[in-house]
Amino acid sequence: MADAFVGTWKLVDSKNFDDYMKSLGVGFATRQVASMTKPTTIIEKNGDTIVIKTHSTFKNTEISFQLGVQFDEVTADDRKVKSIVTLDGGKLVHVQKWDGQETTLTRELCDGKLILTLTHGNVVSTRTYEKEA
Repeated sequence: MADAFVGTWKLVDSKNFDDYMKSLGVGFATRQVASMTKPTTIIEKNGDTIVIKTHSTFKNTEISFQLGVQFDEVTADDRKVKSIVTLDGGKLVHVQKWDGQETTLTRELCDGKLILTLTHGNVVSTRTYEKEA
């Protein structure tokens, strides 16, 4: 099922991302730059391991994990978090925990687009990606 997510995805729409970053405690200058970048997400699968690379003019990140196995992650805004990614009803659900806080990044496929829903507390941001040919 995770195979459906494999590919290169380009950001085409972003809603409420600044509020989401603000909720996480990201500083003003970083939010300004991050809000203007249009990252490309590359999802690869190698056996049981899934790799998600995010490339932008601002910062590149890469995580590698197995479904259901907790791993250490340093986020693009330099939070050190404990992460776990599961497949739930066709959605890739990525939970990050740090300092008593939690944020959820849910990736789902809808009409050929990759929808990334970011949730922290009651703040929700939606970012839409289209697959590159």
